[in-house]
Amino acid sequence: MKIVSVDFVGAAIGLDQCPPPTHAEFAFIGRSNVGKSSLINRLVGRKAIAKVSGTPGKTRTINHYRVNGKWYLVDLPGYGFAKVAQSERSTFNQAVLDYLLGRVNLLQTFLLIDSRHQPQPLDLEFAAWLGREGLPFSLIFTKIDKLSQSAASANQKAVMAAMQEQGIKPAATLISSAEKGIGKGQILNAIDQQMLSLKK
Repeated sequence: MKIVSVDFVGAAIGLDQCPPPTHAEFAFIGRSNVGKSSLINRLVGRKAIAKVSGTPGKTRTINHYRVNGKWYLVDLPGYGFAKVAQSERSTFNQAVLDYLLGRVNLLQTFLLIDSRHQPQPLDLEFAAWLGREGLPFSLIFTKIDKLSQSAASANQKAVMAAMQEQGIKPAATLISSAEKGIGKGQILNAIDQQMLSLKK
């Protein structure tokens, strides 16, 4: 897939403020500081369409981007961000859950996991929730360039083993490096394949 246009459509604080569901939609979510904004910028070939920050929890709204005039890329607030009041945190999380459960045109959620770490409880809990709700999702292991191949592979295997123990079954498993562009083609191809399946 070649990205020729990307337009910011709007920022919503809840499902009712999202744009009309006129296009297929693909959502990206993960723990704060997982590299989500950097990955989105790399995928669409723009340096700063998604705000990148060293402060966890920078994304606090449901942000829609229209890609090639055909589909929406959705940047969801991260979970587990540390510097937000508990009351505000609950609101963000509920808005995300409402969106994931109620967005009729959502085809796939990409759950980002930091490849530098062993299995994290919040990642496993969120993946388990997606599975229980019957929501299709794929894993993207981010920051794959930040450690050795053997260490990254070991962490990925540990995460997958932990998910298998809980009966969690992602549709696909991908890797990425926003800095080096690793995995960009595979992620866009996964989106492209789902878009093509709608035409059959």
